[in-house]
Amino acid sequence: MSKDIFERDRAGEVVSLSDPEFNKMGEAIERAQRLIAELNTGYHPTDEVRDLFSQLIGEKVDETFEMLPPFYTDFGQNIRVGKEVFINQGCTFMDRGGISIEDHVLIAPKANLVTTNHPISPSQRRATVSHPIVIKKRAWIGIAATIMPGVTVGENSIVSAGAVVTKDVPDNVIVAGVPAEVIKTIEE
Repeated sequence: MSKDIFERDRAGEVVSLSDPEFNKMGEAIERAQRLIAELNTGYHPTDEVRDLFSQLIGEKVDETFEMLPPFYTDFGQNIRVGKEVFINQGCTFMDRGGISIEDHVLIAPKANLVTTNHPISPSQRRATVSHPIVIKKRAWIGIAATIMPGVTVGENSIVSAGAVVTKDVPDNVIVAGVPAEVIKTIEE
């Protein structure tokens, strides 16, 4: 049995605009944009934000989840969040490859979690390839940090403001810079 475009995308296969199923991807992206427009327009109390975010990702989030809009995503259906997760305003999650955020994670304003990239070859550059991002328990993603495709941020770790994370971050460290490097070990 062959995989559909969403399964191939999540599996890290190259997806071309000429793919016969690309219209399905376009429809899913349009669905996300309608929900994002509603979320980002006007004031919504915390429970309404939680409701709209739950609709966006396709499953109910825990009552301890908090987010301050505006929030941006290209897809929405591949985001999973744990308990006591806080996402501050102006964040962008490109989640076609899957974004998993475990319990007690803090995400500062304007953070970017990007699971989709483009092939290096100029002839294929309009295609995309996606890889998952995992943010482990009690991690803290700083202001305007960017997490690139395929990265796991370890438990208790901190990604400093403005860092660009291109490789996995171990547990219990602070990373900073472009590209991000370990600058300190966290000890209790």
